[in-house]
Amino acid sequence: MHIKPLSMKKVTIPLKFFIVSLIAFAVVQSCVPAKQLKELQYKHNRAVVDRDSLKEVNEDLTVENTEMEAELELLRNQISGTRQQLANEIDTSRHYKHQYKVYQNMYEDLAKKQDVLIKSNQEETRKLMAELQVAREDLQQRQDRLYELRDSLSREREKLNMLQAQLDERNSILAALDSSLQEKEQKLQSKSKRINELERILQAKDSAVMALKNKVLDALLGFRNQGLTVTQKNGKVYVSLEEKLLFKSGQWAVDPKGKEALKKLAGVLASNEDVNIMIEGHTDDVPYNGSGQIKDNWDLSVKRATSILKILLENGNIDPQRLIAAGRGEHMPVDERNTREARRKNRRTEIILTPNLNELFEILETH
Repeated sequence: MHIKPLSMKKVTIPLKFFIVSLIAFAVVQSCVPAKQLKELQYKHNRAVVDRDSLKEVNEDLTVENTEMEAELELLRNQISGTRQQLANEIDTSRHYKHQYKVYQNMYEDLAKKQDVLIKSNQEETRKLMAELQVAREDLQQRQDRLYELRDSLSREREKLNMLQAQLDERNSILAALDSSLQEKEQKLQSKSKRINELERILQAKDSAVMALKNKVLDALLGFRNQGLTVTQKNGKVYVSLEEKLLFKSGQWAVDPKGKEALKKLAGVLASNEDVNIMIEGHTDDVPYNGSGQIKDNWDLSVKRATSILKILLENGNIDPQRLIAAGRGEHMPVDERNTREARRKNRRTEIILTPNLNELFEILETH
């Protein structure tokens, strides 16, 4: 590729035109009228502007010509490098073509030699293959007979092992059955003994609970129709006291009549030291809008239970460790109807008497 370089000649026409214009301007100024002088002045100014414009164009063309000559030089260098690389590639290709011809000749020679060797050894190979086939067939026959003998012997051994395993299994089953029978007999005797002992303890506890209930009934006989009931269930004695027997509405201080009943109950509890005592306070579901230390029904129920606990403890023969005070508020009603009678029933205090079951628990833990 050939690139024609741009000319470096500078444009000189505007300069000549400028000089001529100056001379004409001087002549005209000296001998022409004012109107013509203005026209000449205007043309002169136009000539100056054209000169400056052409001068800028000339400078731009000079810069562009320099840049294009630099690019041309770069392209020439690249073309020269590419030609050199192409020459190297051609030399390398010629070398590999020569090597290919050499290897191809070597391969053809080896192929010819191999054909000669194959032809010379084919007959000998056939003989060896025939002998090898005969030897293989004989060996296969011997192996087949050996496998048959092994299979027969293996079947006999399997039968013998199966019979022995059946005999061992039956002996093991008999031994296990005998051991299991003895173990079950021992467990049965132990369970029978345990059941008898538990029944004896439960009967004794039931008798004790019944006796305790009767004692409580006898001690509180005068209060039975005044809001006091005594019941027996789940191995416990429940002494239920209505609010009217113990407290004024919304109060936790026990009335004198209630104190009298609690003191009689305390006398019974003092003489039955193996009875644990839980005092549960209950209210109805009418919100308690109190102030101070009592905020709601739950607080009131706890406070009432604590007041009863303290009255029972006035009997010095009752161990404080036997007593528990709890409040359940309105959350365990005995009557869930929304009636005045139901709310009266729910406002109560229950004293739950539980016989000491340590002996029973010890038996259960032992077994």
